[in-house]
Amino acid sequence: MAPGSDARGGKGHGPAPRWSGATQAAEDKYARLLALLRETGGALVAFSGGVDSSLLLAAAHEALGERAVAAIGRSETYPAREREAASALAARIGARVRELETTELEDPAYVENPPDRCYVCKTALFTALRRLAQEEGLEAVVEGSNADDRSDHRPGMRAARELGVRAPLAEVGMTKVEIRQLARARGLPVWNKPSLACLASRIPYGSPITAPRLARIDRAEQAVRALGFEQVRVRDHGDVARVEVDPGELSSALEAREQLVAGVRGAGFRYVALDLEGYRTGAMNEVLEG
Repeated sequence: MAPGSDARGGKGHGPAPRWSGATQAAEDKYARLLALLRETGGALVAFSGGVDSSLLLAAAHEALGERAVAAIGRSETYPAREREAASALAARIGARVRELETTELEDPAYVENPPDRCYVCKTALFTALRRLAQEEGLEAVVEGSNADDRSDHRPGMRAARELGVRAPLAEVGMTKVEIRQLARARGLPVWNKPSLACLASRIPYGSPITAPRLARIDRAEQAVRALGFEQVRVRDHGDVARVEVDPGELSSALEAREQLVAGVRGAGFRYVALDLEGYRTGAMNEVLEG
């Protein structure tokens, strides 16, 4: 929300102000989103602090008031600074937060990092969210997948279907562009936040996931972002870090080569490679094509 504003008159209800940018088609989808959420009677929102789950939480709070609760996971795959930022944003929206510990690294099926790793993870997560929702007396568990996500390899969606976790943004056909428009129109500060994913998504399938590897990836990405690059992935290929930045920033990355190499090596990698194709969603899934 905009600084000092609740956007719902302080009660969690009523229309949100339209400051700029959303198309009528996007606003129509948002109206359908509010109606869908009201029909649930109460919802636990899987909340990461990214733009998708932030718009979903804002809409849930607008539609349901105190019957919308944000659930934030505590995990080694989710940097602490992101969790803290998510908690602060939930408070700004006005939603109550419940935190829950996740234990992915205690599950051998997850640590082995198979192509359906996300299914293993989300099955455990959504099961825990179901229990938390029951404890809170909430009828629905909802998460922030959008209409564009259907085009990528996302085994977690199967876990959601099996456990009855809904994706309201996808259900109303809302795209990433529309989500950013609507988030900006409602003053959500993350409207233009770069897409994030759990740190495990940087490790090739079949290569074990460990806490030290996750920490090393996080340190390396922070070092690259400190140079001014916003959309960053550091893919962990053992001794080699394959760095992805936005394709439009590849020339800048080459200009900053010495600092980039120093930062990534300082995080614990031996060799540093710049991916000339640049950042793209689901780069680790390219090995699964066909």
